Amino acid sequence: MTQTALITGASRGLGAALAEALAPQYHIIAVGRTVGALEELDDRIKAKGGSATLAPMNITEAGAMQTLCRGIHDRWGKLDLWMHTAVHAAPLTPTDHIDTKDLEKSIEGNITATAMLINYVSPLLAQTGHAVFFEDPIAGNKFYGSYGATKAAQIALARSWQNETVRIGPRVDIVTPNPMPTATRARFFPGEDRTPLHDIHEEAARLLATLQK
Repeated sequence: MTQTALITGASRGLGAALAEALAPQYHIIAVGRTVGALEELDDRIKAKGGSATLAPMNITEAGAMQTLCRGIHDRWGKLDLWMHTAVHAAPLTPTDHIDTKDLEKSIEGNITATAMLINYVSPLLAQTGHAVFFEDPIAGNKFYGSYGATKAAQIALARSWQNETVRIGPRVDIVTPNPMPTATRARFFPGEDRTPLHDIHEEAARLLATLQK
């Protein structure tokens, strides 16, 4: 039976690297907002003999996520793996200058959407599936008010779910990637020397190896 892996935030960066690394063993369900980037990912997966279903969607849209999860159920009956790499990275700003609209987008993208997805995806994972979230220990650092607070809240949701499912499943893991030269990081650190940063494909392989232990 085909194993399925849902990757939210798969169009680029770590999500795309994880999709490519998992493709030999899983059929990839790739969710992202950029159609062109998803199509390029699909080409790379096919070139390696894998297969993917592209889902150009915004994870904050409840109707789209319901349709996606219903489609997964109808086609495969279950989901084996969910990796949630999608994140809203609000601009860095002093805490007393946080823009309300930026904060609302951060809450919607990092907290509300995560809670909604856990609700929708959990029945597909059931007792034997596996969900993975990605920590960014930036909360409390200067200028990271919107992103740091909402990313920490996202991980708090994941940690609660993890503790609730220890005995009944699904398995929930939280891992911490090393700094990588992603588009998100470029927005936070424009002009940074990227030489010391970790290659996204090597980091994807390291994280997957960690999860197999």
